[in-house]
Amino acid sequence: EAKNLLPYLGPNKMRDCFCTINLDQEEVYRTQVVEKSLSPFFSEEFYFEIPRTFQYLSFYVYDKNVLQRDLRIGKVAIKKEDLCNHSGKETWFSLQPVDSNSEVQGKVHLELKLNELITENGTVCQQLVVHIKACHGLPLINGQSCDPYATVSLVGPSRNDQKKTKVKKKTSNPQFNEIFYFEIDLWNNGNLVQDVFLGEIKVPVNVLRNDTSYQAWYLLQPRDNGNKSSKTDDLGSLRLNICYTEDYVLPSEYYGPLKTLLLKSPDVQPISASAAYILGEICRDKNDAVLPLVRLLLHHNKLVPFVTAVAELDLKDTQDANTIFRGNSLATRCLDEMMKIVGGHYLKVTLKSTLDEICESSKSCEIDPIKLKEGDNVENNKENLRYYVDKLFSTIVRSSMSCPTVMCDIFYSLRQMATQRFPNDPHVQYSAVSSFVFLRFFAVAVVSPHTFHLRPHHPDAQTIRTLTLISKTIQTLGSWGSLSKSKSSFKETFMCEFFKMFQEEGYIIAVKKFLDEISSTETKESSGTSEPVHLKEGEMNKRAQGRTRIGKKNFKKRWFCLTSRELTYHKQPGKDAIYTIPVKNILAVEKLEESSFNRKNMFQVIHTEKPLYVQANNCVEANEWIDILCRVSRCNQNRLSSFHPSAYLNGNWLCCQETSENTPGCKPCTAGVPADIQIDIDEDREIERIYSLFTLSLLKLQKMEEACGTIAVYQGPQKEPDDYSNFVIEDSVTTFKTIQQIKSILEKLDEPHEKYRKKRSSSAKYGSKENPIGKTSE
Repeated sequence: EAKNLLPYLGPNKMRDCFCTINLDQEEVYRTQVVEKSLSPFFSEEFYFEIPRTFQYLSFYVYDKNVLQRDLRIGKVAIKKEDLCNHSGKETWFSLQPVDSNSEVQGKVHLELKLNELITENGTVCQQLVVHIKACHGLPLINGQSCDPYATVSLVGPSRNDQKKTKVKKKTSNPQFNEIFYFEIDLWNNGNLVQDVFLGEIKVPVNVLRNDTSYQAWYLLQPRDNGNKSSKTDDLGSLRLNICYTEDYVLPSEYYGPLKTLLLKSPDVQPISASAAYILGEICRDKNDAVLPLVRLLLHHNKLVPFVTAVAELDLKDTQDANTIFRGNSLATRCLDEMMKIVGGHYLKVTLKSTLDEICESSKSCEIDPIKLKEGDNVENNKENLRYYVDKLFSTIVRSSMSCPTVMCDIFYSLRQMATQRFPNDPHVQYSAVSSFVFLRFFAVAVVSPHTFHLRPHHPDAQTIRTLTLISKTIQTLGSWGSLSKSKSSFKETFMCEFFKMFQEEGYIIAVKKFLDEISSTETKESSGTSEPVHLKEGEMNKRAQGRTRIGKKNFKKRWFCLTSRELTYHKQPGKDAIYTIPVKNILAVEKLEESSFNRKNMFQVIHTEKPLYVQANNCVEANEWIDILCRVSRCNQNRLSSFHPSAYLNGNWLCCQETSENTPGCKPCTAGVPADIQIDIDEDREIERIYSLFTLSLLKLQKMEEACGTIAVYQGPQKEPDDYSNFVIEDSVTTFKTIQQIKSILEKLDEPHEKYRKKRSSSAKYGSKENPIGKTSE
């Protein structure tokens, strides 16, 4: 959220604001527009992999302008090196002004040499030779690559000589390769009104020695005399919660012992002595441990027995059947995460069409007399709300055939355990399942559709209110149908009155039938083979196939849609497909070099016909499309082993200059991705994250080890010493042995990590492209 933004001058002071997330200046995401506010509350979450190097993670706050270009109110730029300091914390940042100085980025490669020359009259003079080789990562101007050139100045006490390179068109990585003499600043020639400053560096000539060549990469800097605003606080501030992780993943063979120990967890007796459970115990935030654990165990079909075992431990401490699985334990968090990972497609086929209808209509569903607007008819609103609730409820209770098998398997185990724990309660077999599938899955997805990728943005205030009322009703229907009729969870009188519409035997029967079906071990007909799985969609630029001429008209915006069966593109969402590529025909998916069409973020889908050249909107989106296309096609027959990294234009391949269009590729294809297309899991990466979490929690692991020793030695009456009262230790001997194994494995893994860190720091020589002069040391 933002607050105290600078108001408009004049009577209408409010602004229509949105915020963008940028890697340096490249926009990767934007929020929806919040209208007429100087303190907009965006409440949006974005998760993405970072596919390239970057200097800053930046956030720009814009004022939406319908007739003119959107106005940048201010920005927050966080250095890559500082992201870890802010990770996991909510922080208010002051907005900084946006000008040419604040937008400086990129680096320049220089070679300098000082020569001695003998003049015509026989005297010796010195000559400075400056070779401007290249620049890399220059800023985008209005979202586009610029037309950069460089000037070189020798600044002396009595004169200032200046030279200028040729302009390089439409690139942020220009190759100049021109030799001059002097000091450097960079300008963009793409603006017809006035050239835009892109950055400068200054190199003192006294570092040079005669006949010695000196070359290095430099980070571009703002102007020395840049005018910095002294009233930056007046622009307002932005509240962010950033979670940033950076892991160095080693080759697979290093992770074997840790993987084996973790995968043995479901078989350890008691489960609290297993490595996976211990990780959940010692992590400061259990959620940090849950994601990599669930993904790893899911990948190896070990999640069901593990969750069953930890859920059984939860049930031992549950005294009241009405509170079953209501806490935030390791078991419930693992189940929540599992449902998010495997249940995405299930939610789409079940909820999306109705949620789209709700979000795109403007029907009022407010039934709280206090919140009714002038002119609202509460009876009409009740009918609107009932229509949506009935439509969603009906879809949910008829969706059991689409419920993922792994969810059904876990629900079956929960149901059996709950019945054994409370044998005299006939309703607990249903409430054990409904507390997850209704309370923690469907109800949450209804109230936050953007979080589950069912909607692109956080809904507006009126829609949020409608979704909240629907969610509360669906949640209560699920739990009410699985308990006795006398139970009611509503505190508000208006909700109690509304819910009377649903207190019919038919709803209870429908809920119980649905819960029976999704917690059964009976084999279901697979819905996955008859219906293609929707994987990804979005608008991108496509180059017309078969064209040989470079031109803007060759690229057109198209709506792309990928399922488990085919890749299609359409003129608009919902229109018939213009072109279809069956997934089985995809031979390779690879990046396309920028030089092919002077366009960034391009990739190619190589199939049995001509390659399809596509330009994504940013590097994150390009990486996501390449990744998912590789996954869905990785088992195809006849996949290529080599490809052309550039396009075939004007009768030859730009990369290798071969003239035949059928010439085999000149570069090896990227290795296939070893992961499931629906459950995107790289096990080495997950184990590396677990290693990092164990390492960060080493002190707590040692305390747990000491607590095991204390329990094993102590022979007195039972008590709860401070040093182990916070840990679940059922069997101190087995737990102690597991901790010893964990520590031994961590020590062995520390060695290759330390070697890699040393190698990385020594290889990145100061002044190299990876570690340019002017970079803040990490």
